[in-house]
Amino acid sequence: MTTPDNWQKSSYSGFGDGNDCVEIGTTDPRSLHLRESDTPATHLTTTPTPLAALLHHIKSGTLTA
Repeated sequence: MTTPDNWQKSSYSGFGDGNDCVEIGTTDPRSLHLRESDTPATHLTTTPTPLAALLHHIKSGTLTA
């Protein structure tokens, strides 16, 4: 599996390298990779549509378990 060379840090994480954050990277337009900065070797791979749905539910407060 290919992993991104460049990761983008969430703007909600603040500035500096010491902040814990969620990062996103791409290997092609259809493959998005998410990781936690505390465990960079572990990442999730998804596509834009499910990630957009997840973010929508988080922002609207309608995310349920």
